[in-house]
Amino acid sequence: MRIIAGKHQRRIIHPPSNLPVRPTTDLAKEALFNVLNNHFDFEGLLVIDLFAGTGSISYEFASRGAAEVIAVENHFKCVEFIQQSIRELKLDNLKVVRADVFRFLLYCRPGFDVIFADPPYDMDGIEKIPQVVFERDLLAPGGWLVLEHPAGKHFETFPNFVKERKYGRVHFSIFEKPDIS
Repeated sequence: MRIIAGKHQRRIIHPPSNLPVRPTTDLAKEALFNVLNNHFDFEGLLVIDLFAGTGSISYEFASRGAAEVIAVENHFKCVEFIQQSIRELKLDNLKVVRADVFRFLLYCRPGFDVIFADPPYDMDGIEKIPQVVFERDLLAPGGWLVLEHPAGKHFETFPNFVKERKYGRVHFSIFEKPDIS
């Protein structure tokens, strides 16, 4: 696993092999960040990484200069690994929260520019993620929810759905809070 761009560009991260994760592939991550780069200036972004796993997406946002990145993960060993990586990389703009994602969403403050969610592909209730994010009004105007999911899930009929991007077996559905300014 590597960090693609920013101040830690080309840095290789070696997560332990015993973590219960399915990290986003480097190919899909690079393609996604190209899309994000065309829409956002990373400097100053407020970001949540739900189901953070190894922290790969969080490191990418932090390396690119996001003001604040919150990695939310429930598995103790994953949280430990992210904390260790934060220390090693000296990422003062990244913090990890050990919590159930759905509980976290009920209590977190609104105003995020990007919320990225990579739930387990076999998890029941993936469709609740966009519902909760928009019901709780967690995105800033113009903010995006990016939901990684398997091929069998479809979100085109959901409110605020903008587009789907496919990179091999990885699918990203993108939702946007309208900017009414």
